[in-house]
Amino acid sequence: MFSRIKQLVKTPEPPPQSLPPPTKEEKPLEKNDELPKKDGAQKEENKGPTSAGAAPAPAAAAPTPAGAAPAPAAAAPAPAEAATAAAAPAAPPPGPVAAAPEEGNIEELPPSPPPVVYSRYADDHLRAVAKLLRERTELLKEKVIDPYATSPEITPPVTPIYKKEDYIQLKVEERIAKEEADRKKAEEAAKKAEEKKKKDEEKRLEAEKKAEEDRLAVEAQKKKRILPEVHCHCFDVLFQPLESKMDAVLGSTIDRFTDRRYILWMAFVAIAYNYNVWLCTARLAFPFHNAAANPYWVFFDILSDIINVIDIVIWQPRLQFVKAGDIIKDRALTKIHYRKSTKFKSDIMSVLPFDIISQFLQFEFSSMYRINRFIRLDSFFEFSDRLESIMAKAYIWRVARTTGYLLFVLHINACVYYVASLYQGLGTSHWVYNGNGTAYLRCYYFAMLNFFIGVFVFSSLIGQMRDVIGAATAGQTYFRASMDGCVSYMNTYHIPKMVQNRIRMWYNYTWAAQGMLDESELLDKLPLVMKTAIAVDINLATFQKIDLFKGCDQQMLVDMLLRLKSIIYLPGDFVVKKGDIGKEMYVIKSGAVQVVGGPDNSIVFVTLKAGCVFGEISLLQSAKDGGNRRTANVKAHGFANLFVLEKKDLFDILIHYPESQKVLARKGRKLIKAKAATGAKAEEKPKGMTLFQTKPATPKMLKALGNLRKRSLMDKFKKADADQN
Repeated sequence: MFSRIKQLVKTPEPPPQSLPPPTKEEKPLEKNDELPKKDGAQKEENKGPTSAGAAPAPAAAAPTPAGAAPAPAAAAPAPAEAATAAAAPAAPPPGPVAAAPEEGNIEELPPSPPPVVYSRYADDHLRAVAKLLRERTELLKEKVIDPYATSPEITPPVTPIYKKEDYIQLKVEERIAKEEADRKKAEEAAKKAEEKKKKDEEKRLEAEKKAEEDRLAVEAQKKKRILPEVHCHCFDVLFQPLESKMDAVLGSTIDRFTDRRYILWMAFVAIAYNYNVWLCTARLAFPFHNAAANPYWVFFDILSDIINVIDIVIWQPRLQFVKAGDIIKDRALTKIHYRKSTKFKSDIMSVLPFDIISQFLQFEFSSMYRINRFIRLDSFFEFSDRLESIMAKAYIWRVARTTGYLLFVLHINACVYYVASLYQGLGTSHWVYNGNGTAYLRCYYFAMLNFFIGVFVFSSLIGQMRDVIGAATAGQTYFRASMDGCVSYMNTYHIPKMVQNRIRMWYNYTWAAQGMLDESELLDKLPLVMKTAIAVDINLATFQKIDLFKGCDQQMLVDMLLRLKSIIYLPGDFVVKKGDIGKEMYVIKSGAVQVVGGPDNSIVFVTLKAGCVFGEISLLQSAKDGGNRRTANVKAHGFANLFVLEKKDLFDILIHYPESQKVLARKGRKLIKAKAATGAKAEEKPKGMTLFQTKPATPKMLKALGNLRKRSLMDKFKKADADQN
C-alpha cells in the first residue's frame, strides 16, 4: 500500500530521524495488529483534499520501528515550513535499525528535518488510531508468566470476557474453592493413611500371632516327634578332610538323574542291602554261625556298613533338589535339605551298630542285631528307578527284578520251613526236613516245588474265575476308570466341590439310565442299515409331528435322525439361555424342560415334556442382524435326555434336498413373521401403572338401546321447537 502511494506521489522522502536506543524491548506487533494501521492509512487517503494529490504522504502514516511512538501533534510544523521542505533534494531511504554503527565508532548524525504535515485532520486521526492500536497491543500481547512467582497478582485473560473487578473476584473464588478442595483431599489422604496404618498394624499383629502359633505348633510337633532331631556338628568336623578330598573327585553337588557315577554307586548300595536282606534272614534261621565262619561274617558285615556310611556322609548330602521350580546346587543347602529330611533319620537308624554293642555286652553273636539294616529299602528302589531311566531296554531289568522277588519269596519260605521243621523235630514226619544233605538247599528245593505246584494248579482256576468276573464287570470297570480319571483331573486342578458333585451325579445317572456313557460308541460300530433302523424306530414319529418339517422329503428326515446326538441334563441345568446364539434344535427324549423367566428365573411360562421340540426356528434364522438369538431361558426340570440337531448338520443335509430346502425356507419365514407379530403385540401393551385407564368399549346391545333413547329425545326437541314456531 505504502509503495503504491510513493509511486503515485513521486516525492522525496524525509531523511530518517535518529532514534535513541530503546530502553525496553517489546514484542513486535502481529500481522493482525498491523491491519488497523493500513486501514487507517487507506481512510486518510480517501478523506484527504483532492488538491494534495501530488503531495508526499504524511509522516505519521509511514511505518515506524517497533517500540517507537509517533511524535505528538503539538510538535507539528507550520504549513509554510512544509512547502520549504518539499523543495529539498531527495534523501536516501532509511536503513534498518540493525544497520546502526558499532560501539566505539559512534558518530553524531545530523539532525533530521521536522516531519511534513499536509493535513492536520488526517494527521490527528492517524495519531489517534496509532494510540488505540498501541493500547490494544499492550492489552493483548502475550506476557511472560513466571511459574515460580509468588505474587498474588492475577493475570487477566488474553481476551477479556469479564471486567477486571469481576475477573479478579472470579479468580479469588476459584482459588478459595481450590484451597477447599485441596484441604478436603488432604483430609481424605490423611484419613486413608490412618486407615492404612491401622490395617498394616492389624496385619502385623495377625502375622505375629500366626508366627507365634506356628512356633507353638512346631514345638508341639517336636514334643510329639518319635525321632529326635539329629545334630551332626561333630561328624562334620570329623569328616571335613574326607569331604574336601571328595569335592575334587565328585564335585560340589551331584545330579541324581543324569550322573552315571551316582547310579554306579547306588549299585554297590543295592548289593549291600541285598546282602543284609538275604543272608541275615538265612543266618537267623539256619545254623550258619560257628567259630570258623564268624570271622567271614564279621568282615562282610563291616564292609556293607562302610558302604552305607559312605553313602550317608559323602553321596547323599551332595544330591541336588528342586525348590520352587529352581534346581538348588549349593552344597550347604543340599546338606541342610538332606539333614532335615526323614530319609536322613531312617538312614542313621539303619547303621546303628547294635551287633557291635551286643559283643561288648557279651551277648551271643547273631544276625538278629542287624535287622535294622532292612530299613534302607528305598535305596534299592531308587537304584531300580535310576537304572530303568538309562537303559535302552528296560524290560530286561524288570524281568530280572520280578524274578528276584520270586526267588526272595522262596528264600523266606525255605527259612520258615526249616524253622518249623526244627520246632517240630527234624525227621519226625514225612512233611518236615529229615536232616540229610545241605539244610538250606533241601529246604529251598521243597519251597520251590511247593510254589510251582501251587502256581500251576491254582493259576488255571484263578485265571478262569478272573476271565468270568472280568467279562461280567467290563462295563462297570470302564465306567469306574472313566469316573476315577475325571475325579483325579478335578482334584489336580482344585475344581470346586459343588461342580465335582454335579459331575459325579451326571456319571452315575448316565450309567444307570443308559448302561453306557456315550451311545454313539455303540451305534458307530453298527452298519448303516441297522443304525438307520434304530434311529427311525426311536425318533421318526416325533420328527413327523414337527410343523416345520411337515411336507419335507422322508429320506431327508431319516438323514436328520442319523445326525442326532444324545445329551443328558441334570436338574436345574440351563439348556439354553436368553441372548445365546441359537445353533441347535432340541427334541425331548425323556424328562421335561421348563421355559422360565423373571428376575431370578422363578416364573415358569410352560413345561415341555417328552416328544416336544424347541429351538427349531434358530436353525433357519440368519445371524446377520442377531436374529438367531435365544429369546427365553430353558432349563431342565429333573433329569432330561435330549436329542440335539446342529445347524451345520442340517445345512449339510439340505444341499442334497433342494425342494425340502425351499419348503423349510417358506415355513421358516412364516414362523419368524408370526413370532415378530407376537412380539410387537407384546410391546404395545402399556407398562407400569396409569392414572386413567382406557374406558372399555360399550356392548353392542347397550349401544343400540342408547341410540334409540337418543333418537327419541331428539324427536321431542324437534317437536317442541315446531310447537313454539
